[in-house]
Amino acid sequence: MRMGAVLGQNLVVDYRPGAGGALGAGITVKSAPDGYTIMMASSTALAINVNVRKSLPYDPRRDIAPKSSLSTIETAIQDVGRRIDETREDLAPAADHLTRQIEEMSRTLKDMAPRGAVASVETAVRELAQRIQQALDLSELAERTEIAGPGFINVWLRTDTLGRLLAAMDDPALGIAPAPLPHAVVIDLCGVNVAKQMHVGHLRATIIGDVMARLHERLGRKVWRENHLGDWGLPIAMTLASLRRQKRDFARLTLEDLNTAYRAAQAEAKSDEAGQAAAIATGAGPHRLAEFDAQNAPALAAERDAKATLLKLQSGDPATVADWQRLIDVTMAEVFATARVLGVKLGPEHSRGESFYRDRLGPVVEAFVSKGLAREDAGAIVVHYADRERPMLIRKADGGFLYATTDLAAVRFRVQELDGGRVIYVVDARQRDHFKDVFDAIRLIGWDTLPDGSHADLSHLQFGTVLGKDKRPLKTRSGENFTLKALLDEAVERGVQQVMRRAAEADAPTHGLPEAELRAIGAAVGIGAVKYADLSGDPVKDYVFDLDRMIAFEGDTGPRSEEHTSELQSQFRISYAVFCLKKK
Repeated sequence: MRMGAVLGQNLVVDYRPGAGGALGAGITVKSAPDGYTIMMASSTALAINVNVRKSLPYDPRRDIAPKSSLSTIETAIQDVGRRIDETREDLAPAADHLTRQIEEMSRTLKDMAPRGAVASVETAVRELAQRIQQALDLSELAERTEIAGPGFINVWLRTDTLGRLLAAMDDPALGIAPAPLPHAVVIDLCGVNVAKQMHVGHLRATIIGDVMARLHERLGRKVWRENHLGDWGLPIAMTLASLRRQKRDFARLTLEDLNTAYRAAQAEAKSDEAGQAAAIATGAGPHRLAEFDAQNAPALAAERDAKATLLKLQSGDPATVADWQRLIDVTMAEVFATARVLGVKLGPEHSRGESFYRDRLGPVVEAFVSKGLAREDAGAIVVHYADRERPMLIRKADGGFLYATTDLAAVRFRVQELDGGRVIYVVDARQRDHFKDVFDAIRLIGWDTLPDGSHADLSHLQFGTVLGKDKRPLKTRSGENFTLKALLDEAVERGVQQVMRRAAEADAPTHGLPEAELRAIGAAVGIGAVKYADLSGDPVKDYVFDLDRMIAFEGDTGPRSEEHTSELQSQFRISYAVFCLKKK
């Protein structure tokens, strides 16, 4: 039980159960001119409001006598208990728990007056404020302190203290002392796939990841930005094989061409094997089976061609490797261009593809098997956990590896070879189970151990989904993901429109500026609006991508913050000019 403080005429009684408690609940007692309102709320969605009339007229100049006050509150709480009892049939578990809370509160309230713990609620708070004031040593910071009202503590800062604090900020680091770490910080961000356009889902991984990297860099820490590039495996080989069959000129390919080819290759290699198996199982005639053979033949041929292409790629065939590298170059050119538009530091030196880990996957599986941490299951190799039913598959029955295998190899590399004391994955919240499994497997095998014997902190910085105005995942009218480029182009255009409209006003600071400069300002406004909307809320929560609201210069928006910053800078320039004139 914790009795809250009184601010004015409000008494807050807040109860939080201990570690074994299954339910949190709070009771708030608020006074009004004609009585108390007691509000009880709990995590069960049960909320009860009780109005209790005072027997005495309200007089703010008179302390409320402890006996009458507590008696009135106790009566109200007892009434809450009676109402809970009336709802017991529907809310029996919650009612039982809350009733126990109320009984405990009543005992505490009864004990307060006899012990003389509180002369009055207002006096008690002032006494507490005085004790805090006496315990504070603010001689280096403040001229004096003073108790005001029912218990506020006002502090008068010394002018020389303010001057010293401001002077400490007058250096390139703005007064922020470096806080280096003994090991590097590794941040997994962006995470694009070769031959596919960046979509709205990459927005948050890129923006939030860049902010995390900048924060650690600002504190003087070694930071590795790792863009985990999906550049290996059968899907890429399928796209590559399809383009070669079409005899496409790889030198003239665009990312839109690759995006189309990727989808077409997936569809081309899709056969109806399940239908054929069902036909065989049900004893279909030879004519029907022949139809399935003819229907599946093109898909099976495309799949064989893709596997042959992958084999050439794995063996290092120069022509195949050159074409594969072209797919990567075309993809990454747009990724880096998008990063520049967003103001994100991301370049070739920050990108490490799945292909980098291809020779490490087999040893990963062998290590888990040799240590008894993985075993065969129907031909596949799986890792089992003691605290969950789901296993983690690290090698398929046909010998193929999975995302989990690559992630295990990547974490091992990042901890043991990049010296990552903190490894942060900025990835969609829907991947939480996957990363829990990967991180727990890393700890099981001991690959989180650094050379000095310390253990790396492996964390998944989760983020929510970008929604449309309909509160559903943001899609085009055809149901496809918005490309990130299209989204940012629209944001820039809307920002330019806003800036142009405001510049048309004669008294606007931007009135009369050249169009090129206005467009540059508009682009900054549009991109700033997108980044502010993404970063101003809780990352794990979904947020609505609404450009009408995001681009507005009113409310809690990026453009409004930029406008405030511009005004402050203007005041600084004016102040400096005045200072220089006076100095002359």
